[in-house]
Amino acid sequence: MANDVKESASQGKDSKKKGFRLPHIFVLLVGIILICALASWVLPAGEFERVQNADRRTVVVQGTYHRVDSSPVGLFAAVKAIYGGMVDAASVVFFVFIAYASISILISTGAFNGLVAGLLRTFGGRARTIVIPIFILIMGVAASTIGMFEEALPFIPIFVGISIAMGYDAIVGIAIIAVGVGLGYSGAAMNPFTVGIAQSIAELPAMSGAGYRVACHVAMMVVASLYTMRYALKIQADPTKSLVYGEDFSKLAMDEKTLAEHPFGIREKLVLFTFAVAIVAIVYGSKVHHWYFEEICGVFLLIAVVSAAIMGWSPNTLAEKMVSGLSEITMACMMIGLARGILVVLRQGRIIDTVVYGMSIPLEGLPTWLAGEAMLVMQTLLNFLIPSGSGQASTSMPIMAPLADILGVSRQVAVLAFQFGDGISNILWPTAFAPVVAGLGGVRLGTWWRWFVPLFMWILATQMVLIAVATAIGW
Repeated sequence: MANDVKESASQGKDSKKKGFRLPHIFVLLVGIILICALASWVLPAGEFERVQNADRRTVVVQGTYHRVDSSPVGLFAAVKAIYGGMVDAASVVFFVFIAYASISILISTGAFNGLVAGLLRTFGGRARTIVIPIFILIMGVAASTIGMFEEALPFIPIFVGISIAMGYDAIVGIAIIAVGVGLGYSGAAMNPFTVGIAQSIAELPAMSGAGYRVACHVAMMVVASLYTMRYALKIQADPTKSLVYGEDFSKLAMDEKTLAEHPFGIREKLVLFTFAVAIVAIVYGSKVHHWYFEEICGVFLLIAVVSAAIMGWSPNTLAEKMVSGLSEITMACMMIGLARGILVVLRQGRIIDTVVYGMSIPLEGLPTWLAGEAMLVMQTLLNFLIPSGSGQASTSMPIMAPLADILGVSRQVAVLAFQFGDGISNILWPTAFAPVVAGLGGVRLGTWWRWFVPLFMWILATQMVLIAVATAIGW
């Protein structure tokens, strides 16, 4: 598994026919770091004033942008930013380490294989594609409510194997998980890390407007499910149509007979019950006690221990499986740290506020009907530079909320544009999770983009329609 991640990340070939070779993901990310360092010599340095709001969250003060002394980032400082990014992203990196290793224990029990096997025994032939929207919905609901994203990463390899056994390919397996959580963030009804923060900054009632956001989530999920199911049926009818046809997935693949006959006894069911109880606990803890990485990691570790006890594994077996999970996710965690180095350079160069301010200027003279659409485009582009949902909300919403008032757009629409831009693009941009999800599924990043970019454009068009409707009805 670890080798698959390394090979998929190192290869980066988009298509032999096109003769184009995408750089190794480390080369790509370091290249972006250097470009941002160069930009710090070109763009004027500037900053917004920042204050703590009522929720003790540091936010920018709209209308306070001003020039500051230039702080260009030299070559050595850019190189140091690689280490700085690792340190700055430490909380996310170690959360991913612990969450992945813990969930990999749950997956190794075979409980999810048994669940899917039961669904396959119920649905056969072309009807088995119903598994795709079912699990896209499950992942989406988890992301929409408790903000699950990194925690879903361990499911990618197992669903790649399941998808191959069902007669599809690795891309379908990646899509079920990655698109599911991406849409969950885009259509989040009550995600405390994005919608919760954005509405707090915009001074809107907590979780207000959830009904329309749920409708948006459903609309986007229908588009994504139909797109994925159409591709899956095409592969099922003719495997040579697969974008990864002929590539070796032997370390991830499982055959259909093995999957269909996978046991789903009392132990496997107890493991799934334990997982369901843990999710309820995380929802409750996040909403009532404001749990974050530390507490959620504690819950995941308990899931691993309880699942191992249910399966009758010894402490040594549990430890060995944890080590295996940690080794599998190392490459992905390095990608996260490298990507954070980009933000470190932008901060050191003091140009990130300049970029945000510059992107907001063209919006000021737009008509109401176009303002929401422009906000969506801005937030989507901004997610390239600030892939953290809470970080993007803290930086952009203090500007977008009062700007929405000036343009005659409701603040709910401004929040909607933020969450649309922050969500599904997380599996598009190389600075976010695109290389991570592709690597975990054993697929080249360029190949993932070939499949996903058309879907992204369909979802973006859907989002524009949904924003236009929200603006028209005065939501």
